[in-house]
Formats: sequence, C-alpha cells, structure tokens
Amino acid sequence: MASSMAPLVPQKVGIVGYGRLGQSLVSRLLAQGSELGLELVFVWNRDPGRMAGSVPPALQLRDLTALGERHPDLVVEVAHPNIIHESGVQILRHANLLVGSPSALADQTTEQRLMEASNHWGHTVFVARGALWGAEDIRRLDAAGGLQSLRVTMATHPDGFRLEGSLAAVHTSGPRTVLYEGPVRGLCPLAPRNSNTMAAAALAAPSLGFDRVIGVLVADLSLTDMHVVDVELKGPPGPTGCSFAVHTHRENPAQPGAVTGSATVTAFWHSLLGCCQLPCRPGIHLC
Repeated sequence: MASSMAPLVPQKVGIVGYGRLGQSLVSRLLAQGSELGLELVFVWNRDPGRMAGSVPPALQLRDLTALGERHPDLVVEVAHPNIIHESGVQILRHANLLVGSPSALADQTTEQRLMEASNHWGHTVFVARGALWGAEDIRRLDAAGGLQSLRVTMATHPDGFRLEGSLAAVHTSGPRTVLYEGPVRGLCPLAPRNSNTMAAAALAAPSLGFDRVIGVLVADLSLTDMHVVDVELKGPPGPTGCSFAVHTHRENPAQPGAVTGSATVTAFWHSLLGCCQLPCRPGIHLC
C-alpha cells in the first residue's frame, strides 16, 4: 500500500518548522521515507535548540539561506506565514514549495512575488488544504461558475488562538464570542495561524478570492479539545428561484491550546505525498 504512493522519481524533502506539525512530518519521513521514495535532506527551525536530541545533527540546517546546498526537490513550510513572506521567493529558486501557512497569500505583494518566482524558476507553489473539507468540490463548482458565496467559520477555545493586532486585545464575553466576521483578507494578518482554513478556501474559489470569501472566528469556551469548522456555500438562484447550497460541519479533535487539530496533521501528510506525485508546473495549486 505504501509503495503505491511512492513518486516515480525519488524526492528530496526539506522541512521548515519544527512545531507539532513539523515534528510529525519529520518522524514519518524518517520512519517511512525510504519505502515511499522520499529522502529527508534537512530540517530548519527558528530555534535550533528545539531539534536537539530528536533530529539527527546531519539533517539540521542552521542557515535557511543555505538550503540550496541540500538540493531539495520539495521544501515544506510548517512554521509561520513570515517564512513565506521572507523566504518564499528564495525557496522557489531551488525547489517546489508546499505552503502550510496559506494565510501568507492574503498579502497581495507576497502572492505576486511567489507567482513571479514560480514562473521564472519553473517551480510549483503547492498549498496544503489542511482542515478545509471539500476543497476539490469548491474548486470545481467555482470553475463552473456555480459559486455565489462561501463562508468559513472556525470555532475553538480561546487558548487555541494566536491573535495579533487589534484582535489580540479583544476580550471574550460569555461562553461564545464572535471575534471576527468579514473578508478573509482582513482576518489573515490578525490571526495568521488560525485563518489557514479560510485562506485555503479563498484559493479554492478564485472567483471570490480573499476579498469575497467570508471568514468567521469564534471563541467558544466549551470547545476545550476540538476545532470546529463549518463551511457554507451557495450557488446562484436556479429557474425556480432556489439556490444550490452545501453546509459541512467538521469536528477535529485537538489537544488543549493546540493550533493544529489531529486530523489536520494526517491531512497534511497526504498533501505532502500528493504533491510529490504531481508534475512540476508554475503557479499556485491546492494539494
């Protein structure tokens, strides 16, 4: 079963970020990489001390600007949107890039620079769909002109949020507080680590994009061990005046205070395997 997932050509993979998600990916690559045709060639973390005792010293990359020396085919970002802002273009000079922080693409300058680098160097920007259920269905409906509105609500305990700017000063009132409701583009810089599902939705529906896909962030004191994501979409009215509509409700178990839910870790691993099997083509593509 594992061998059927192996890429046609062995892939050299670098991991940028060694938090919970990065640790899981590194562990799987070390344990299963050889049978899957994947070779882990480096791991980078802003705090290198976090890798001590768990990442072999030969795989620890101290200087991210030296990643080209490891000759990766794919670099996987699972750190923070700032890595994409600061180093995304440089990474694309050497390898395909799997973005684990798609909220970075809400910044139009960053998105444009990545597109230009992708076209110039011939490498692909893959974006992990993460916790977005039905991403491929959304993409197909949007491509067919059948998507009129898309709304993504993410709710969890306040301890699971890493908020910045004006949202960091918002105090929850009562058991359930709506922290933000509006265009995803406005949410991403305020909750860069909690808006990746919404950002993936905006990329899956380019006709709506970051300005017309609505993101809702909810602090819910009852959700101590899970993240809940609701995706609601509608198409234009049909001949009878009724609209096609879908509402998915996803409950993702999560450790208290964790940014990433358990099922998202598994989904990301499959995104990594998937993009290693896809042909290299310029542009930004969900995986």
